Amino acid sequence: MLSCHIKNVRNGYPFLIEVVKVSEHEADFDPDFLKHIFPRINWPAFLQGAVSLGCREGLPEEANESMLEDEGFLKRFHHALLEVFLEEGSLVCPETGRKFPVSKGIPNMLLNEDEC
Repeated sequence: MLSCHIKNVRNGYPFLIEVVKVSEHEADFDPDFLKHIFPRINWPAFLQGAVSLGCREGLPEEANESMLEDEGFLKRFHHALLEVFLEEGSLVCPETGRKFPVSKGIPNMLLNEDEC
């Protein structure tokens, strides 16, 4: 679900996010988990999502593993990654503009027959 799966789409990553409603839910802070997941994060795509969801504050334009020693960075990263949720809105294919609706936090990624 990280990229658009419409046939013949070459630039379907990352989805753009159109927000109608965002929610925040507290999650346990686990620095070890954050250090483990960080290398797998595409930082520019993560920042783009954080901007769309309104939780970009305090996150640097570029990040590297040395920042994982800074508890302040870890807390901001934790908040954007694990505590902010898209409840209502759309995920938008960057190439085609096709919108996949999100309702109650669940994206509907079903394609129309002509898109398969």
